[in-house]
Amino acid sequence: MARRLTLDDISHLPYPGTAVPASIQFSPDGDALTYLYSEEGTLVRSLWWHDLRSNERRVIAEPVPDTQDEASLSLEEHLRRERTRTSELGVTDYAWAPQAARSTILVPLDGQLLISRDGDRAQALPGIDGAFAAAIAPDGSRVAYVVDGDVWIAELDGTQRRRVTDDAEPGVFNGLADYAAAEELDRFDGMWWSHDGSALAYAHVDERNVPPFMIAHLGAERPEHEEHRYPFAGGPNAHVSLRVIAAGATDGGTEVPLGIGDGYLARVVAEPAGGWLVAVLPRDQRSLRWIRVTPSGAPQELWVETASPWINLDVDTRVLADGRILRSTERSGYRHLELRDADGHQGPTLTAGEWMVTQVVHVDEKRSEVLFIGTADGSVERHLYAAPLDPAAPVAKPERLTVEEGWHGAVASPAGSRWVDTWSTNENSPQVVLRHRGREPSIVLHHASENAESMGIRAPALFRLAAGDGSSVLDAALYRPAEPVATPPPCVVWVYGGPHLQYVTRSWFVSQEGLHHYLAQCGVAVLVVDNRGAANRGLAFEGAIAGHLGSVEVADQAAAVRQLAEAGEIDASRVVITGTSYGGFMTLMCLIQRPDLFTAGVAVAPVTDQAGYDTAYTERYLGNPNADPEAYRRSSPLPRAAELPESLLLIHGAIDENVHLRHSVRLVAALQAVGRQVELVLLPEDRHRPRTAEGLRMRDGRTVTHLLTSLGVPLPAELRGGSGTATASAG
Repeated sequence: MARRLTLDDISHLPYPGTAVPASIQFSPDGDALTYLYSEEGTLVRSLWWHDLRSNERRVIAEPVPDTQDEASLSLEEHLRRERTRTSELGVTDYAWAPQAARSTILVPLDGQLLISRDGDRAQALPGIDGAFAAAIAPDGSRVAYVVDGDVWIAELDGTQRRRVTDDAEPGVFNGLADYAAAEELDRFDGMWWSHDGSALAYAHVDERNVPPFMIAHLGAERPEHEEHRYPFAGGPNAHVSLRVIAAGATDGGTEVPLGIGDGYLARVVAEPAGGWLVAVLPRDQRSLRWIRVTPSGAPQELWVETASPWINLDVDTRVLADGRILRSTERSGYRHLELRDADGHQGPTLTAGEWMVTQVVHVDEKRSEVLFIGTADGSVERHLYAAPLDPAAPVAKPERLTVEEGWHGAVASPAGSRWVDTWSTNENSPQVVLRHRGREPSIVLHHASENAESMGIRAPALFRLAAGDGSSVLDAALYRPAEPVATPPPCVVWVYGGPHLQYVTRSWFVSQEGLHHYLAQCGVAVLVVDNRGAANRGLAFEGAIAGHLGSVEVADQAAAVRQLAEAGEIDASRVVITGTSYGGFMTLMCLIQRPDLFTAGVAVAPVTDQAGYDTAYTERYLGNPNADPEAYRRSSPLPRAAELPESLLLIHGAIDENVHLRHSVRLVAALQAVGRQVELVLLPEDRHRPRTAEGLRMRDGRTVTHLLTSLGVPLPAELRGGSGTATASAG
């Protein structure tokens, strides 16, 4: 019999099989690879240089003590890691100067800026301390960085450092992404060099009009608090503008009149001819304006994209050497590639069909083709494809370059002839190989270290179910009990259910989550379903939730349970539900709307009032609450709190700056108002994503204990008598 998983096993990071080379990049000459990796298999990573000619590798930047432990990180670094969803420690970021005469890499590390040349050990630039963000010029001559909210520029030859801005103060900063951009728009940068490095564009943020929100560290030895300018739905946004400055100037530069208003600076892309393409997203997120900005700061609007019910941003824009612009757009209802001329006029559509381009990997102008990742062979897989840049007609079925089934991620060489393929399935953890078109892998960078068999787990079965109204099909994963059962087993529904994410994939991602396997070895089936509203199935599928969150999503989860019960896979009389964040919200909505199916639940960090979440996310799906308060009322569990069962457990990080603890406390108050009690488990020093072993064990242990008890399933020995059950009860 396989060794049984323990609570420590499932509450330990990194998850099995996930310590693989990451942030992989080719050197500009294509002869070397760089990547972040922990040879010991821990979260603490170093920067590696891999010579592809000799197949030798070495570390060129390694962690310093203050970067190897969560407790030693600054508040700013903690918040950056939350926005970027970074769990790893040590070296977490680096950047190439792609046009430098010598191979040049920038490594930000613990407030210093390290430079590696020609694969040598990275050395700190002198005189720089407290740098929080940095951007290296494409020619490798200089670097821009931020200290205390102001932008500085340093020459890499050490001849000069100069302060570019001097207007930072509490609530005002330069060169950094604002909260909404980083959390909701996937824009994490705030500085962009021109293609030749002669000018710098940077974001200027003034959030003083956004009321502060206090978060108290009540579990700390001494009273402490954080102050956040959090843009609540319906309230003011930060004022964000774009400034442009010549590399040698120190006067703060010129503000570009983009007309952002209370909208968002969405994307900035350098053009080979000089200047930038800038995308401005209005607050209602129904259109996207593309504007050319010259190095002197002069703007020219090129075109406007529109979509219904909302614009989904991408990071696929590329400007070709001849000025043509490659874009991915959901104009057809599915994300596909198109070309525009240098003035923004629409040109040929490159791909078409009821599938999605999910990532542009490389534009090969010599071959006149584009390499991209997409779903042409099914929504639960990802493959690398090639399509011509000048097709006679849109390509409905592009040339597939990856062979094995499963989930592929790719990074292409500058010449486009080779790529690094990071590939996994739900049976096997990722392996990382160097591939050449039409040939066998030439170098294996990382062997699959874990698989379902070696771990003694049963990989989930993937299949499709009908949506609640029969209008579409849903991707689903079922973790069957680890040991054969004579009768249909009880079921735990693990739900996320929100937009912009996809959970059901033919990848190791669905198998690495130990909580599901732990429940399965207790004799419970675990069901995960991507309901309508999930990403990568087209705008109609995702947009079904517009104006009413927690509606069709609940119908789809309920339909999935019914279908599995009818197939004899689960016992419909014993079904419970759990989820985190949007999944916590969905747990509450499922318990309220379908008590006939869902009898108990664990809601972790749930959003209980959509007006208590941020502008950029919530208004995208529900509009502005000042204009449509009813959409917010019907998308909240608070007005129907009395309908929640007593078998509900809430878990929340006490210093969560994303979904504030206030959400769970308001639900406690709503239940108290109707004479009800509920148990609230506090994770005293955890944010939205528990990172410490203590926080993970408490979350997972309490979740398992509550769910199994609600199902009448015996607890594992390690959970009898209170292990993993520290709580703070409320109400």
